[in-house]
Amino acid sequence: MPDLILLRHGQSEWNLRNLFTGWQDVDLTETGETEAAAAGRLLGAEADLDLRIVHTSLLTRAIRTAEIALHEAGRSWLPVRRSWRLNERHYGDLTGKDKKETAERFGREQLLAWRRSYDVPPPPMPEGDARDVTTDPRYRDVPAEYLPRTECLKDVVARATPYFRDVIAEDLQRESVRGGAVLVAAHGNSIRALRMMLESIGEDEIAELEIPTGIPYRVRLDHELTVVEARYLGDPAAAAAAAAAVARQAG
Repeated sequence: MPDLILLRHGQSEWNLRNLFTGWQDVDLTETGETEAAAAGRLLGAEADLDLRIVHTSLLTRAIRTAEIALHEAGRSWLPVRRSWRLNERHYGDLTGKDKKETAERFGREQLLAWRRSYDVPPPPMPEGDARDVTTDPRYRDVPAEYLPRTECLKDVVARATPYFRDVIAEDLQRESVRGGAVLVAAHGNSIRALRMMLESIGEDEIAELEIPTGIPYRVRLDHELTVVEARYLGDPAAAAAAAAAVARQAG
C-alpha cells in the first residue's frame, strides 16, 4: 500500500504575529524550524515508512519545512515537485491584517465565516495593491485567470483536486513508489482541501478541522487510493494540543 504524508509547514513569522498570510511569502521562525526538524525525526522514526518523492507549494515556509524535515530524516536527496496549486488559501484584502483586530472590527461571526466557512471568501485584494503577488516570477507560467484575488476553501479544493488527481496520485501509483510514500509539505487550507477529498469530509465538518503546524499526518492508502488508516505521527495528545492552538489564533 502507498502512503501519503501531509505536513503543514512549521510556525511562520506571520503565524507568530497572528496575521493573515495566504500567498504572502514569509519565512519560518526559529520555532518553525524546530517544528520542521521534529517532523523529520518523526518521519525517520517510522521503520516502515519509505519516502520516495516530495511535493511542496511555491511558498518559502513550506519549501523550507520540507528541506529541514528531509535533512533530519536523511532524505535530502529525494526528487521534489512544486506547484502553486498547493499554496495556502488566498486571503484577499485580509492579507497581512491582525486576526484579533479583524475580529474586533468586523465581529467574531464574520471572522469565523471568512476563516472557516466552505464557500464565503474574504473581500478581494484591490487591483494594483502593494500586497499583490501576481507579478512574482514564481507565477510567470501560471495563466493570469488562474491567479486569485481572494479564495474560500471551495476554491482551494477546486485548484488542489486536479493536482492531486493528475500528479500526486500518479506518483502514488508508480511502480517505483509502490510500498513507499509521498510527502506533501503545504499549508493549513491546502491540506484541509486534500483531506476533505480523500476522507470524504463534509462541508460542515471541514469547518471544524484544524491542522497543526509541523506534525506529519500519515494516510495509508490501498491500490485504489482509498484511505485505509490515517493518524498523526508521534503523541496524539501533542497533535490535539497543537490543533487547539491553531483554533485560538483569532482569540
